[in-house]
Amino acid sequence: MKLPISSWLALALAITAPGLSQAQMPDTVLFGVAYYDEYTPEDRLARDVAMMKTAHISVVRIAESTWGTLERQPGVFDFSHVDRVLDAMHKAGIKVIVGTPTYAIPTWLARQHPDVLVQRPNGVKAQYGARQNMDITDPEYRKACERVIVALVKRVKDHPAVIGYQVDNETKPYETSGPNVQAAFQQWLRKRFPDLDQLNHAFGLNYWSNRVNRWEDFPSVNGSINASLSSAFAEFQRGLVTEFLAWQAALVRQHGRKDQFVTHNFDLDWRDGSYGVQSVVDHFEAAKALDIAGVDIYHPGQSKLTGAEIAFGGDLTRSLKGNRNYLLLETQAMGFPGWTPYPGQLRLQAYSHIASGANMVEYWHWGSTANAIETYWRGLLAQDYQPNPTYEEAKVIGAELERLGPRLANLRKHNRVAFYVSNRALTGTNAFKFGPGYDKGYNEVLRPLYDALYRMNVEVDFVHPGTQDLSAYKLIVAPALYAASDAEIQRLNDFAHAGGHLLYTFKSGFSDENVKVRHTQQPGAIAGAAGVKYSQFTVPEDVSLAGDPYQVGQPANSVRWWMELLTPTTAQVLARYQHPVWGSYAALTRNRHGAGEVTYMGFMPGDVLAEKILEEAVRRAGLWGAQQRLHHPAVVRSGVSNNGRPVHYLLNYSASELTVVNPFDAGTELLSGQRVDKGGQVALPPWGVAIVEE
Repeated sequence: MKLPISSWLALALAITAPGLSQAQMPDTVLFGVAYYDEYTPEDRLARDVAMMKTAHISVVRIAESTWGTLERQPGVFDFSHVDRVLDAMHKAGIKVIVGTPTYAIPTWLARQHPDVLVQRPNGVKAQYGARQNMDITDPEYRKACERVIVALVKRVKDHPAVIGYQVDNETKPYETSGPNVQAAFQQWLRKRFPDLDQLNHAFGLNYWSNRVNRWEDFPSVNGSINASLSSAFAEFQRGLVTEFLAWQAALVRQHGRKDQFVTHNFDLDWRDGSYGVQSVVDHFEAAKALDIAGVDIYHPGQSKLTGAEIAFGGDLTRSLKGNRNYLLLETQAMGFPGWTPYPGQLRLQAYSHIASGANMVEYWHWGSTANAIETYWRGLLAQDYQPNPTYEEAKVIGAELERLGPRLANLRKHNRVAFYVSNRALTGTNAFKFGPGYDKGYNEVLRPLYDALYRMNVEVDFVHPGTQDLSAYKLIVAPALYAASDAEIQRLNDFAHAGGHLLYTFKSGFSDENVKVRHTQQPGAIAGAAGVKYSQFTVPEDVSLAGDPYQVGQPANSVRWWMELLTPTTAQVLARYQHPVWGSYAALTRNRHGAGEVTYMGFMPGDVLAEKILEEAVRRAGLWGAQQRLHHPAVVRSGVSNNGRPVHYLLNYSASELTVVNPFDAGTELLSGQRVDKGGQVALPPWGVAIVEE
């Protein structure tokens, strides 16, 4: 069935909605690997399963990468690898998640239907070879996807080993922007702006004669110099991903069992590892079609391991479906050569994921491949498939989770601090990057602020423009909210007016939801609530905060990347700039707003200064508590365990032994079984972990 793009989403959601609450997850923490029988150098299945059992592996993910093996020619299927793996895993008591194999297309599909290959903004079609080289809207691609998904799900659905499905893999729009996508985008715009005059005004298209006077004249956006138009196209592309995943989830539910869950492995923006909010996917919207959210988290290793990426990715994914537990579908075992873990790090990483709310820890992958692009992205085993120190450490983790998994599963958190994140704001901010070389964008503002709270052991959730009720929180941080509607800003301001503490950073409120700069006093609708205004900004050169108000010393007191020249109206000045010209302007302010307060940070601080500013905000919100008695590298992640008791993960992110004082009530250290008194000492070896249940 060939449907226009606009029809796919309605059909997908109509099929998807009834099944969301029926799928079940095992009531334990699953421990697993991605397994590719198709890749092994010889028939190793029996030996691999035996080694998995020794490591207490309880789940594997299969099939998502090998469409060309499953379907040799259109409609000609070979499920022998799938069948034998399912049978072997079931016999061993290992559960299986089956992935739909649609992210890497087979050679025959590219040859028979070359339009399946994605056309990117430069007008050039992708070459065959790499994965994720297809147009996810192409009708022939969709027809082939449907055929393989339905055949695979029908084949495996009644197998007792199969507990759920992963739809696609790290899905993105892949820059798809060919004529079919441009036409669909135009239809999408026409629904938002039935009147072309409205569109021209909202996007400022009179500039450089970009005005569109007839829809027939609407150009491709690939060459656009208009941030409003480009941002709208980016939003449309994110919607394509939302629709595609909902469409796949609908197909799986239509043909699978009601008790089998549907998930997807979202990934994050990348900076030598998982880094920030994904710029090309709206995770909050896309997760609506899933029973349980999933994520892939990779991070720097060895001496660069801080745990921040693990916590960030976990907190974000847990927030996607209303603070519910999630699945870690991929993380590194050995990974890149520079990631080979020091002794203790694999175990520390595993419990860090669980401490954020993961109900599964799964490594990519079991055995390292012998050829192709990921040859040096190593799994739990190297190419020799023999035991190694990383595998031996996995055996320890697996044994502990077999014993403690039911107790550690379904960790519940009740955080009172949240970050307000927005894909629109991300796109708008990144349209006009700043800083040295103009290489700093949205995530470069978000992550340092998140990391500062992480180091202070202040745990957070994430909220987004679709979050209507903010009352669960006492402090909300809104970084670089560059593009936002009046309604969004009003909701945040109302949160403060009702008694909340709200921190806006620079580059907030500047433009509306269409990335059109507001022609009111800046920072737009934030100005009144924050009690501050400005009309000028600049790039700092040798600027610091006058008087070093947070006593951090130089160079930590420096102003980085961007500075807005703030004039308070009703706000209290917390810091001014130290500079012979800009010294009369405020850098940081606080304003009483109703029963609460609004802090406005008009510049980018360094890490030490950011931590001091946020510490003050946390304290003023009344949230400085027992966890803040410890500081990175002693990391604390807390929640309520499956049996209703408070549980605290004490994590040592350093190469030195730490002795920490337990700031919580007396309890039991679950890994050792030893009692821990309140105020008692807990010894953490290098890269060590303790779990104290009150």
